[in-house]
Amino acid sequence: MTNMSRRQFFKVSGGTLAGSSMAMLGIAPEPAQAAARQYKLAKMKETRSTCPYCSVACGILIYTLGDGAKNAEPSVQHIEGDHDHPVNRGTLCPKGAGLADFVNSPNRLKYPEYRAPGSDRWERISWEDAFERIARLMKDDRDENLLRRTADGKLVNRWTSTGMLAASASSNEVGYVTHKVIRSLGMLPFDNQARV
Repeated sequence: MTNMSRRQFFKVSGGTLAGSSMAMLGIAPEPAQAAARQYKLAKMKETRSTCPYCSVACGILIYTLGDGAKNAEPSVQHIEGDHDHPVNRGTLCPKGAGLADFVNSPNRLKYPEYRAPGSDRWERISWEDAFERIARLMKDDRDENLLRRTADGKLVNRWTSTGMLAASASSNEVGYVTHKVIRSLGMLPFDNQARV
């Protein structure tokens, strides 16, 4: 027998008396129905992706609502860390945890824009126009600034007036191909966002 204080005795006996009195009067709780609620992401499409922010390249799961019908516009409802990803094992930093707000933001830029020199506003252009403009500016700069040979006659083909900053969330394979393409143009200033 354990030592019980007077206060503890009244608590135990009072609770027991009240419970038994209610049961005798027919006031007893109904048996609880055990049921699991439906999983909130059950009807959504799950897509694996990579967080776009930093060089860690955490795996994410994007859940979209929309059945893929012709007139149905899919919408991102939830984003979470990928538990099977070897980098982050399901965890996300605050930036990664807020990806759904970034994706669904009304201020998110979804198309290329161009601001002419001296202009005070941006104007929307097509993707084709944006790629053509980038290619033209790169070609013009390379033609003007490519150093083919050094002063002592060595062939170098160096293009140092333009640089490339690669995306940090890319895979090793994409980084390798990007490096090969940029180096084949003779471009020397090349870095990866992972170091920035």
